[in-house]
Amino acid sequence: MIIRKLKRYLPARFIVLFVAALGCGASLTLLTGNSPVDAQHSPKSEVPYCVSSPTVPTEVRFDGITIDLRRYDRRERMDRELMAFTYMHSTTMLLVKRANRYFPLVEPLLKANGIPDDFKYLMVIESNLNPIAHSPAGAAGLWQFMPATGREYGLEVNDNVDERYHIEKATVAACAYFRKAYARYGDWMAVAAAYNAGQARISSQLDKQLASHAMDLWLNEETSRYMFRLLAVKEVMSNPPRYGFLLKRADLYPAIPYTEIQVSTPIDSLDEFARQRGISYAQLRDANPWLREHSLKNRSSKLYVLHIPTREGMYYDPRKTVAYDKRWVID
Repeated sequence: MIIRKLKRYLPARFIVLFVAALGCGASLTLLTGNSPVDAQHSPKSEVPYCVSSPTVPTEVRFDGITIDLRRYDRRERMDRELMAFTYMHSTTMLLVKRANRYFPLVEPLLKANGIPDDFKYLMVIESNLNPIAHSPAGAAGLWQFMPATGREYGLEVNDNVDERYHIEKATVAACAYFRKAYARYGDWMAVAAAYNAGQARISSQLDKQLASHAMDLWLNEETSRYMFRLLAVKEVMSNPPRYGFLLKRADLYPAIPYTEIQVSTPIDSLDEFARQRGISYAQLRDANPWLREHSLKNRSSKLYVLHIPTREGMYYDPRKTVAYDKRWVID
């Protein structure tokens, strides 16, 4: 019965893997028993499951450009990142769930600003699609801007308002960075590397190492892995079932609908402001993570737009969730 159900969702080779895993489990009693086992005929595993290495593609596409992965160093670096995303189970599954909420917001902004759609995966590896992500170094938001870089690209960053956490504004700022870097390199993978290591470092290393491609540079491990993490997460999220992630539409996180309120005056108590609109302060902050305190000082009478989640959105029915990308789900 189980095998028949799996055939509805998975190709034959995954059924074989599943059966093999069952076989490993069945052999556990032999492995843990007191009787000696013939080493030539028994599996080596001492755990009741099997894992396999995902296949490394010979090439991948990024912004329509083919990247050759046949050379040993590129292949093994890609292999490492594919294995990481494949067996980092809960984190990778959460990425797909969150992508259903945030990709619809980000993709149109990338397109409007002339940035390849594949750069949404850079946002994935930067923050795990956590809009309130904050690194020990001080980077923040989905795009993990440092304070000075955020200000350089037009974001308000202070103790009261931090627009690095504003999804739309931070995305537009990231696009401005990408455009500037592309004007310098003319190559989107170099742009990605520069986002992690800085443009000065990538430029100096390209010159010093006489390299024509950023992927061929000898860099610190973080940046060296960064470009292949970008390619690997695209591969996994483009076909989650292939890598063992079987999600249904109801598992995905839908966008939370909200109403907008424009304010150009200070708000002494955001707690009271939220209460008057039928939500909690926590829900107000969740919808507007760029608010950083219990008040909005706004001494310059700047126009802000606050999102107020609707009751229907907060109590959404998972059965009605629509998959933004049908490749993510099995139903």
